Amino acid sequence: MKPAVNTSFSGIKLSAIALALMPIFHAQADDFDYPAFTPSQSDFGGVGLIQMPSGRVAREGEINVAGTFNDEYHHYTVSLQLMPWLETTIRYTLVQDLLYSSDPNFSGDTKYTDKGIDFKVRLLEESYWLPETSFGVRDFGGTGLFDGEYIAASKHIGPFDFTLGVGWGYLGNSANLTGDKSESSDCGRNTGYRGTGGSVDFDRWFTGCSAVFGGIEYQSPWAPLRLKVEYDGNDYESDFPVTRGDIDMSQDSKFNYGALYRLGNWGDLRLSYERGTTWTFGFNLNTNFNDLKANWYNNPAPQYHQKTEADKKSADELSNAEWNQLAQDLHQIAGYEDPRLYADEKSITVVAPQTKYRDRDEAHERAGTILANLSNQNGLDVDSYKIIETANRQPVTETVFDPEQFAKVANVEYFDPQVSDATTVGEPTAPEGQLYAKSNKDWDINFAPVWQQSIGGSENFYLFNIGVTAGANYWLNDNFELGGSLYFNIYDNYDKFLYDVPPDGTALKRVRTLVRQYINDNPVRMDNLQLTWMDRITDNWYAQAYGGYLEMMFGGVGGEVMYRPQNSNWALGVDLNYVVQRDPDSQFGFFTEEVQYDPITNRNYRVQTGAPTGHATLYYQPQWEWLPNTLFKVSAGQYLTEDYGVTVDFSKQFDSGVIAGAFVAQTNLSADEFGEGSYNKGFYLSIPFDVMTVKPSTNRATISWLPLTRDGGQMLNRKYELYSVTDARTPWYGKKAVN
Repeated sequence: MKPAVNTSFSGIKLSAIALALMPIFHAQADDFDYPAFTPSQSDFGGVGLIQMPSGRVAREGEINVAGTFNDEYHHYTVSLQLMPWLETTIRYTLVQDLLYSSDPNFSGDTKYTDKGIDFKVRLLEESYWLPETSFGVRDFGGTGLFDGEYIAASKHIGPFDFTLGVGWGYLGNSANLTGDKSESSDCGRNTGYRGTGGSVDFDRWFTGCSAVFGGIEYQSPWAPLRLKVEYDGNDYESDFPVTRGDIDMSQDSKFNYGALYRLGNWGDLRLSYERGTTWTFGFNLNTNFNDLKANWYNNPAPQYHQKTEADKKSADELSNAEWNQLAQDLHQIAGYEDPRLYADEKSITVVAPQTKYRDRDEAHERAGTILANLSNQNGLDVDSYKIIETANRQPVTETVFDPEQFAKVANVEYFDPQVSDATTVGEPTAPEGQLYAKSNKDWDINFAPVWQQSIGGSENFYLFNIGVTAGANYWLNDNFELGGSLYFNIYDNYDKFLYDVPPDGTALKRVRTLVRQYINDNPVRMDNLQLTWMDRITDNWYAQAYGGYLEMMFGGVGGEVMYRPQNSNWALGVDLNYVVQRDPDSQFGFFTEEVQYDPITNRNYRVQTGAPTGHATLYYQPQWEWLPNTLFKVSAGQYLTEDYGVTVDFSKQFDSGVIAGAFVAQTNLSADEFGEGSYNKGFYLSIPFDVMTVKPSTNRATISWLPLTRDGGQMLNRKYELYSVTDARTPWYGKKAVN
């Protein structure tokens, strides 16, 4: 029997040599001899060595999409430096020698798929004497195939970056520090998982084997080439292919060797020789969300024209053509779409939505210059210009310009003038004066691409559909809108999504797992057809009510009320709906019988034939220094399959305006009732159009992905949400870019 503590001195010797060499390299290294050092990615995603992590993190906003391939594993990872101190990684691993399940009717030849989430928290930034030090957890929300914890420190000296760390679980299974391998291959660590996967098992953190690991990354004088060597903390005896598939993953060497070739500033190619037996190839594609910049082909900003003495003596009323030209200029140059223009003897008021500029200061400066030039050149003596910004024809904010102060700003009469010096933003009021110009356009037609996806399912690793939505809206008046949309399916592989109930173990009402019938079986489908009433009912309060075909899978009636103070970092909304599930075999029909029969799986299933659903939602933008530019959405209520609970949605906005977010929904369903994954969760990116196109825009494209499509914790997809409609009151989606 082996002793209770099995200590290997190889890792300690490596670390001692590295520490001894530090002063020498520090004394001899010349920063100008080598290209600048930048952290690189590990096989598992996230900044690290080869198999092992390091103490380093990337620059805030760095996103890295990677693939790593060897005989046993194919890793697909997305790593995002969410905060300067927080790295997050999502990983999907296809185990090459094992199938998803032993039931071929359920998963066919789909490879076993492990879904993991990692995080790393930087504890110390590197200084002259101190290394960059981090604590991290690998696979904290998966099924335990790669779960482990670590503390690692990295110190950069000349062209070398030294790492020393201690790992537990998968990262420490060699037990060169502590652990009894005679007890089990993982020193008695609990490697099972609660529920059906996806839960966080805190009770096994820092248990089982522990090991010292370390390594060196070398930046060669040739800028594209970096070399790595690491001392591995894992012995691979408890890897899933070994324990379940009798695959030989024996370790002939504790050292792994790697090389990276940099592809400009957008990616890497990786090649490594690991365990003394295995070649591994990988690639990284990366960018930084903080660095994305818009390059627009745009109308030039108008030049300010000072009022002359001749202008002061020639005050004339504007003609209809001049008012219409003003409306056109405000639309094309300042982004206030199809404005209504009101005026009296002392003010000019613009009522319109802002559709071009997320930077309201730019929109205000352009509009203010247009209005000032009109006033100056026509000898008008007005006390103020007003812009009432609307959304869905509801007033959201009011910006009042002081013409005299605006003239000082436009003429740069003092140091660093800002348009905000001449404006006051507050609660909207009723427009004053006579209506001189308005758009006769009460309808709108729109087209939008659709890309829906689910990754890591049993039937197929990647399920998706690509299509186009064509929509039309008609405003009956300022409060009532009739609108609808058609979805045209271009391509999908949801024919593979069978969702055979017995292996999954759940018998919930099928609200989202019927996605195949709605998409694959209906290449053209009416997504939405509803009548909507919307109003600003009083200061800070907004409301909407709606009825019809509310989304692809549900119809019914509902409403929402929101309290959102002007310039406040919080808001509260409540929505309540009564919905019935639409029949996928009919464009306009609904299910009338709860029990249905699936001819593909030859089994009965249940559907929703009428139930309430809705949530109370708190929106909060923290003002904490350690969580800048973030939004929490916490919703509590009843979901579509009649479960109830709480959804927490957290998102971070980067300097460019790109938003990265994640959500989890915990309901009263047990893990067995929910099925694989234990609870609903997902991730998304919201990307401003104006960083992808050549024209400014306030629109966004959203890319979302779900680990699995399941029925628990599912919300109704409403056409409008009042938080988005009232965004201008405290901009989040329309927040201006920093760079």
